[in-house]
Amino acid sequence: MTTISWGRRLTVIGSVMVLTAGLSTAAFGSPTAKSSTSKTSNTSSISISDEYGVAWNCQFNPYSGAEQFGSFGPIYEELVYMDSLKNGATTPWLASAWAWSNGDKTLTFTIRSGVKWSDGVAFSAKDVLYSFNLLKKNTALDLNGDWSVLSSVSAKGSNQVVFQFTKPSVTYFYYIADETPIVPEHIWSKIKDPVTYLDSAPIGTGPYTLHTCSGANIQYTKNANYWQPGLPKIETVNFPSYLSNNAANADLASGADQWGSQYIPNIKAYYLSKNKNYHDWFEPVYNVNMYINLKNPILSNLAVRQAMAYAIDRPAVSKIGESGYEPASNQSSIVKPTYSSWYDTSQAASYGDAYAYNPKKAISILEAAGYKKGSNGIFAKDGKQLSFTIINNGGYSDWVASVNVIETDLKAVGIALSPENLSATTWESDLYTGNYQLAYSWDSGGPTPYYELRAILDSVNTAPIGKSASADWERYDSAATDALFTQYASTTSTAVQHTVIDELQKVMLSDVPVIPVTEAVDWYQYDTQSIAGWVTPSDPYAQPNQYAVPDWGVVLLHLHEK
Repeated sequence: MTTISWGRRLTVIGSVMVLTAGLSTAAFGSPTAKSSTSKTSNTSSISISDEYGVAWNCQFNPYSGAEQFGSFGPIYEELVYMDSLKNGATTPWLASAWAWSNGDKTLTFTIRSGVKWSDGVAFSAKDVLYSFNLLKKNTALDLNGDWSVLSSVSAKGSNQVVFQFTKPSVTYFYYIADETPIVPEHIWSKIKDPVTYLDSAPIGTGPYTLHTCSGANIQYTKNANYWQPGLPKIETVNFPSYLSNNAANADLASGADQWGSQYIPNIKAYYLSKNKNYHDWFEPVYNVNMYINLKNPILSNLAVRQAMAYAIDRPAVSKIGESGYEPASNQSSIVKPTYSSWYDTSQAASYGDAYAYNPKKAISILEAAGYKKGSNGIFAKDGKQLSFTIINNGGYSDWVASVNVIETDLKAVGIALSPENLSATTWESDLYTGNYQLAYSWDSGGPTPYYELRAILDSVNTAPIGKSASADWERYDSAATDALFTQYASTTSTAVQHTVIDELQKVMLSDVPVIPVTEAVDWYQYDTQSIAGWVTPSDPYAQPNQYAVPDWGVVLLHLHEK
């Protein structure tokens, strides 16, 4: 299982929030990647094995949740890179410096000089200003909700851009600096409708340009105008499309692809044993959830959601569906051990160790709520059976197996589940628009549990049924919960932040808006036979999977021929 093509996949390992009040970072000079110890040939190349389940449509709009994965990182770049595996350590990128002021309500970026767009036009602060005002004018492009906290973005002198926030918003540095790509004003200002813009010939500041694209393969080539001298070292990047894990895994195991970001059953026998140069590394980062459409009149009943949460044998899903690679989740939604210091054990204990597997408890909850089993063994009330469909990405073989376990678990407590294994595009569209009863998917993370919980619960991310939501796909809406996110973002006190996260765990436990099932890991396989510079546990310079944006652009900058 790889990812859906959503961009916000950067998750910082550890619980230290490095963005503090009054942060002022001086220019450190151009970021540097590892240099090759030998001369790089003009034919150096790498091929990526990452199964998205679709033929490429050759669209690269970096503000499209469905297309961002193909361009944000290697083509379009960010203001500041935040290292996902080094507690959010920051590296100046298109911004050479930044500073907070005005009680953390003003953020000023100094924009790097000497950068060019891939068509040779000079990059400047005007492009940054244009990009953020573009999101203001076209809210559908504002994937991170930047303008939910911004009041204005303006120029200061020739090389600075000033962001004014409506309230202290230190946590938004992550979204604005790292998670928002910058586009060229001289191209995008001429686009009639940027929301529907396909961006089939993207012009960026990144290390690569689009060379060719077909349904079968995307090929990137080195950007001759790239601003980091001597980089990238790899001349050509191929990104084949795969409709299933099996085909992607076969190419990875054969050596046809060198960089994998997918689930491989029995990975030791199938992949690692084939070549001493084959390696893997899986790190838990956020959760895979069963999303519950809260607008459904039956699923809006808390008792039904609680019963399902107790009925799912998460360890069995982990073992059978994910070969044990992805650990079982907990209903608090705190990924362990990554964020164990944030986990409220006392609250979890009051809900049966955060809804640990307990089918008897599930049945008793339904009976207490007035549900009775029919002759078919399915609970019903007022003539309405607890029978639901669950949409899933049919191309992810591990997810298909995981949902099959959930189906069996729910049937055992009198809830019928019918999996619908859809194409990636249909599944994604239905998830975004709320066209489902239950859905299987993961969410997104960030430097602390705040970011994943915000993606799940903050109503600023959602939209009415039929409209595309950037997150909060279950359509959870609570003013009190929204206020908790505001409180967290308004303080740099670790103690206060922990108190807020405790309250958000209480929401997950008491309301059961979604059901975390397994802890998503960074699927990452790499071949060191001819390519060096990979992310390793001892050198975690970026989040290592291809689908983490903008990280995969950073990884490509480090790679070189042996």
